[in-house]
Amino acid sequence: MTQVYTETGELVPVTVIEAGPCPIVQVKHVEKDGYNAIQIGFGARKEKNTVKAAAGHFGKAGVAPQRILREVRLDGEPEQEAGSELTVDIFEGEAKVDVIGESKGRGFQGVVKRWGFSGGPASHGSMFHRRGGSYGMCQWPGEVMKGKKMPGHYGTDRRTVQNLKVVKILPEKNLILVKGSVPGATGSTVFVRKAIKKRVSA
Repeated sequence: MTQVYTETGELVPVTVIEAGPCPIVQVKHVEKDGYNAIQIGFGARKEKNTVKAAAGHFGKAGVAPQRILREVRLDGEPEQEAGSELTVDIFEGEAKVDVIGESKGRGFQGVVKRWGFSGGPASHGSMFHRRGGSYGMCQWPGEVMKGKKMPGHYGTDRRTVQNLKVVKILPEKNLILVKGSVPGATGSTVFVRKAIKKRVSA
């Protein structure tokens, strides 16, 4: 993240996202595949680190091996062709975008950090500081109810942030600057799409 000034002098916190170039590896048609979609790649990968099956898949489209493959379904017949590229220019003129990513992994955490429990007294002798409290009943039903908030793995969940304002687009560097934060750590991979539920307000 960083911050930029608008033309009116307002300081805006933004996240810089490298949006492409994304080569089109495969085009799917409803007649052959049952639905319309395009398969896009991102991030160059060395030929020696690519398995032969994947290398043949990329070679058929005439593109270099990619680290990440994602399929995007289309409502109508695909206009793109395998081997062409998608760049950040597709967001030109868009006011809002949705960003899908994976939240930061935090490992095994207790209920205070994972669920926001307030915990018990912090003073000496209470013996109850950051624990979860009562977990079940003694006689009936004699078991812990399903869905009980307990310690466990926290993070690495798919998260979608909707209607992020597009502050600036830098086509020469394939960068898009969106207002606010996005899921994931610095350097992680996210999926950027045109906003589906567009709101009128900023």
